[in-house]
Amino acid sequence: MAESLRVATLPPPHGFFTRRGGVSKGPFASLNCSLSSPDDRDLVLRNRGRVADALGVPHTHLVGCTQVHGIDVVCVETPWEPGSGPRADAMVTRRRGLALGIITADCAPVLFADTEAGVVGAAHAGWRGAVAGIIEATIAAMVSLGARTERIAAAVGPCIAQSSYEVAADLRDTVLASAPADTRFFAEGNREARWQFDLPGYCAARLRAAGVAGVTVTGIDTLAEDDRFFSHRRRTLTGGGPIGHQISAITVG
Repeated sequence: MAESLRVATLPPPHGFFTRRGGVSKGPFASLNCSLSSPDDRDLVLRNRGRVADALGVPHTHLVGCTQVHGIDVVCVETPWEPGSGPRADAMVTRRRGLALGIITADCAPVLFADTEAGVVGAAHAGWRGAVAGIIEATIAAMVSLGARTERIAAAVGPCIAQSSYEVAADLRDTVLASAPADTRFFAEGNREARWQFDLPGYCAARLRAAGVAGVTVTGIDTLAEDDRFFSHRRRTLTGGGPIGHQISAITVG
């Protein structure tokens, strides 16, 4: 059974799925949901089928996009073939029976819902996309479908935590070029010219600044929990190799 985490502020069905409860083996064990990974495609489709089952939608109706760390948002009306999603980093829909799935392995998955309007969204917020405006673009796309910003609830799912996320001057300079006051999201690092970046806190602040009142942060560190989450940074620190990805998904309840 696919394991997932849920937050009280978002309506069911939704889930921030962990790496537990799938059929993949080795470094992809076990609920790898990335169709772009070198894992066996049939196993990944079986994993995604378990996620669809947990969300109560047909296997063919769990959709994802080709994530590129940008700010494009897709309004989903009908499902597409697995792995053939458009190049984008967020999706929104008001169609019942569709599940929007975001793939991550340290970046922040952000799920959104306006229950009154029956509109949901899902965004992939790595630091580049977050700085460029993927969160605000997702909110705007939801509003175009009838949502109202002040009614939207949003949750920032498991991602790399500040204590695990050492960054260099290039990332810090890019963030501060957008808003100098965002120095509050950087703590001094353990090495010279290094800082610890608070990605989930940064995403939550962007949500609140955009007018979203109901913001939840799970506070779970993907790097710290090897048995529950895939992590790109952990892979880098341990010498590389193949890796799986977890999925976070939401449907119109």
